[in-house]
Amino acid sequence: MKTKKSKRSNFIQLIVLCLLGVSVVLTLILPDMRAILAPAKGQEISVLLRETDVELWSNARLGMEQAAADMGIHLRFLTPTKDNSHDAQAELLLREVNGGADAIVIMPASPVDMDAFCKVQKIDIPIVTLESTMERARVTVAVDDTALGTALGEACLADEPTGTILLLNTAGDSTGIRERLDACTTTLTNAGAEVVERVVDGASLRSDFQLLLAETGATTVIAFEQTITEIIAAQSQILTTPPTLYGVGSTATIAAYLERGTLSAVLAWNDYAAGYLAVQAAGKSISEGIISAPDALEFTTVREENLYEPDHQKLLFPVIY
Repeated sequence: MKTKKSKRSNFIQLIVLCLLGVSVVLTLILPDMRAILAPAKGQEISVLLRETDVELWSNARLGMEQAAADMGIHLRFLTPTKDNSHDAQAELLLREVNGGADAIVIMPASPVDMDAFCKVQKIDIPIVTLESTMERARVTVAVDDTALGTALGEACLADEPTGTILLLNTAGDSTGIRERLDACTTTLTNAGAEVVERVVDGASLRSDFQLLLAETGATTVIAFEQTITEIIAAQSQILTTPPTLYGVGSTATIAAYLERGTLSAVLAWNDYAAGYLAVQAAGKSISEGIISAPDALEFTTVREENLYEPDHQKLLFPVIY
């Protein structure tokens, strides 16, 4: 007859054997359990900006980050080493694709060159563009550039300008900027306005804006992208007799220049919505393939006198709402 001590010893041995058996089973199934229990890899989208100044796209970035949070997407924001540099953007794009990005959102410095680059490199992940179209892009999120250029010319004509109107051509290969410029030129010339066009860039405007005004005799200046709008407003503030300025954009800096009266009017749209729609489209392109493009972004004419209307505040300061 077994003693109590012997029974207890056998019981302990049985428990040990059971624990060893369980550990063996867990060792065999643990790798599969990890695969089942581990969260799925989220979509990774790289956003390639066009300018080194990230503040120019701060409202759009807020919208992108909100879309990413809503859809469980991981975003990477990248800035080029030089403004409006196709080569810098192409280097970043290739690096991100090779690094495993699932989609790209880009404001292309040169849509034509970027299309050619993607073809040569056989880039096959979804690409969504802001502002300018690309043949390779699944979706473009932008305003109706022809309508915007027309409205910009009409805003200028509403103030009954006298003298020469200088149009700043910074289009390069940007189809969107070119459409704005062409539509504005047509609107002004059809109304009999005296128009002169000059090809410029940000660097030349920072150093030679006053000389450009003297050379053309312009009393009114129109810019077609927000970077240039900010530059001419800054340069005009140091002039004894500044020109009347018109431009585009919805940054806080542009709002400040409107408030001071430095800018007569700007055409503004919701950058927050643009950023949201771009990331949303990129995310859907990854999971759904071909998708329908969103409608063109709405825009409005903003002046000093209507700057603080609620709808305009939502355009210029979306984070408040």
